[in-house]
Amino acid sequence: MAQKYSLSPLSLLRGTVAATAMAFTAYSFTASAEQAQIIELTQVNCQFVESENGVNHGYSSTKKADCDRINEKTAEERLAAAKSMELKPGKYIFRVTNVNVEYPLGFYLRGESIIDKVRLPKVSGGGLALGVTKDYEIDLEEGEYVYSCPLNSTPDYKLVVSNS
Repeated sequence: MAQKYSLSPLSLLRGTVAATAMAFTAYSFTASAEQAQIIELTQVNCQFVESENGVNHGYSSTKKADCDRINEKTAEERLAAAKSMELKPGKYIFRVTNVNVEYPLGFYLRGESIIDKVRLPKVSGGGLALGVTKDYEIDLEEGEYVYSCPLNSTPDYKLVVSNS
């Protein structure tokens, strides 16, 4: 004679809890394997320090228009000497700090070309008062980007995302 097995409501509940716990563990493992890498950037008057090979040019600015004038004269030469940031595709947090700029700043990362501005992900935000640090999270795809601060009139620094 064949034996019959029946599952009580308590057995079903235990099985559901165990399956849910296993699924949660698998998800947690996947999420931790894809942790965002942190890129720290220091913003001073009219520039990002790391983006210009760690050189703080010591510009003086009390408003955006001051940086507009400074960068009109110096940005081309400074960008020619700066090295493009190169990253692999993936999750990143751009941690931006306003070190000595008296007025509020921001951060804007977007595709470089007109087509890439539409095609590639972007991130932006403001509210970087003097001494404030903010995180800007983005999942970068392969392509060419630029980043800057429109409120501080920094140059457009280049960022290349590639698997090679």
